[in-house]
Amino acid sequence: MRILKVIILFLVFQVSAQQGGMWIPSLLEGMNESEMQSLGSKLTAKDIYDVNNSSLKDAIGHFNGGCTSEVISPKGLLLTNHHCGFSQIQSHSSLENDYLKDGFWAMNFEEEIPNEGLFVEFIVRIEDVTDAMLKNVSDAMSPREKQSQIDKNRNAVEKNIVKEEWQDFKIRPFYKGNQYYLFITERFEDVRLVGAPPSSIGKFGSDTDNWVWPRHTGDFSLFRIYADKNNRPAKYSKDNVPYTPKHFLPVSLDGVEEGDFTMVFGFPGRTNEYLPAVAVEQITQKLNPSNIAIREAALKVIDASMKADDQIRIQYASKQARIANAWKKWIGENQGIEKSGAVEIKRQFEKEFVKALTDQGKEAAYGNILPEFEKLYKEFETVNVKRNNFVEVFLRSNELMQMMFRLVQMENTANRGEEAFEKARMSMVNQLKGIHKNYNSAVDKGVFEAVMPLYSSNFDASIYDNTAFVNLESALKLLEGDSKTVLQKLNDDAAYQYAKPLVLEFYTNLEPEFQRINTQINALQTKYMKALMEVLPEERYFPDANSTLRVTYGKVNGYAPRDAVYYNPVTYLDGVMEKYVPGDYEFDVPQKLRDLYEDKDYGPYADKNGKLPICFLGTNHTTGGNSGSPAIDAEGNLVGLNFDRVWEGTMSDIYYDPEICRNIMVDLRYVLFIIDKYAGAKHLIEEMKLVHPKK
Repeated sequence: MRILKVIILFLVFQVSAQQGGMWIPSLLEGMNESEMQSLGSKLTAKDIYDVNNSSLKDAIGHFNGGCTSEVISPKGLLLTNHHCGFSQIQSHSSLENDYLKDGFWAMNFEEEIPNEGLFVEFIVRIEDVTDAMLKNVSDAMSPREKQSQIDKNRNAVEKNIVKEEWQDFKIRPFYKGNQYYLFITERFEDVRLVGAPPSSIGKFGSDTDNWVWPRHTGDFSLFRIYADKNNRPAKYSKDNVPYTPKHFLPVSLDGVEEGDFTMVFGFPGRTNEYLPAVAVEQITQKLNPSNIAIREAALKVIDASMKADDQIRIQYASKQARIANAWKKWIGENQGIEKSGAVEIKRQFEKEFVKALTDQGKEAAYGNILPEFEKLYKEFETVNVKRNNFVEVFLRSNELMQMMFRLVQMENTANRGEEAFEKARMSMVNQLKGIHKNYNSAVDKGVFEAVMPLYSSNFDASIYDNTAFVNLESALKLLEGDSKTVLQKLNDDAAYQYAKPLVLEFYTNLEPEFQRINTQINALQTKYMKALMEVLPEERYFPDANSTLRVTYGKVNGYAPRDAVYYNPVTYLDGVMEKYVPGDYEFDVPQKLRDLYEDKDYGPYADKNGKLPICFLGTNHTTGGNSGSPAIDAEGNLVGLNFDRVWEGTMSDIYYDPEICRNIMVDLRYVLFIIDKYAGAKHLIEEMKLVHPKK
């Protein structure tokens, strides 16, 4: 920790307009504040994060643990992406009320729809607890001994946390476990659906445009946070009232121009910026290609079925989007790593590291790190690929195999007694009900036939004709009885007989071997991170994303993905009409939007040239979890809604290159235009604070 403090002090004095990085908002004073201001920001560090006064961080909510959202009115109105609220929109949709196809708009509080299980979490304060968490931890300890001591320290830290009774906390490691921070949180669990455009706007371009530029997607949805009469978190109740936030974001009507400062504030999920070259090589040359092939095979079946049947389209919309998202992301990641020469750049950096070790006489302490990485990743390759393929087939792509995986887990509880088994059985009943709510056995069988040969040469699609689990009623009937009765019936089921040996192989061979080597790699990565910051302190280090609140800043900028090709940073409604294909599930355009375009009826939301902006690009360093993050201007106003990255720039999870890494944001003027002119929900506009900072 002392090393890190020295480095932070050192970096404070390096002031330059650098971009990239996901910074802890409580540590922005100094280097980050100066960098932001050199890029055009007029915000201070305290404007962004302040414990004692209202600040920007009080408007930023972690949306259901996987996305970001922001409060945009004094009545708790919440903005996030359409794809972040997709499962809620889908769950309220039916053939009679198809909110995916037609959109949804609540015209008053009474029409806003509750969402069971949905939550939004805010950060109250952040504290450095590194000294307490690493007390009595030494390099001489084994990974297991270190973790045991850290767990003891965690218990001691938790006992001394000061917070309100309705608040919660979490402790997260940073810099690969070389530093720890405590987050005090408030979680609101009454979050209601307020508005969503039709998928022809909110998901315009669908898979074809996903991860690419130019983009023309109105990827937004609206929710509202409700609280109890004391403005505190509460479970859903008809007596709850709209939440009054500590801070909400004003919305700029002036938009952005190339070169404008942008700050994205949110909860990025996971990055691995400090991996050695050998790891990046394995990811892009071995892991990604095999997983891409599995998802591609599944998508061919699902896409064809969705196009042929509206009921299937609704059932599989969320699942298809999830599968397609990572599939296309991995393809772009590989392309970006190759184009940027990231592996060779990392190898050159490692040579600098080795030279610095020699110059500083630290070979004895750290000289084994890179050779050990080479050895471990070579050992890791086969099991890493096989284990990831298992997860893709059994937990991501095929639902019958997912059921079988969970059923094996249920059977394993039987040796702990009848009470434990009954608890597992009831959990399984609920899981089956959830899966079968949006399940089609014919589609799933097609997926099985497509993906299983990519995992095992032993596959038999006839199990679909001889299993109880493709039908909810027969599945639940099979699970009736005590453990002996249920397990006897279960082990006679054709699908279970097929899948059980594969699942047991995973648990007895694949997973233990994966964890054994991965534990060694993680311990070595922690040591490598410490060594880098000690031996090369002049480098710029930001902590990897770990689903905690971060700030990333940059500028509105176009980019050149290929020779002689330059992309402008802003798209317009004209581009939507250029892509329009009547009746196409990706590129259809609603009649009302076409009419508004023909009449140029844009209200106050057009730019100075009379065109309606749709999306824009920035150099902000984002990843999964930043979906729904606000793009904030130099004055602290909302100008955009982050939702994607350019295809070549998806590599930013493991290597950020400011030349080609770009995040994609919806222009807030398009969001306002859709709410106002398209949906006629002017009451929502009236809730917001609209500003003209450039005037």
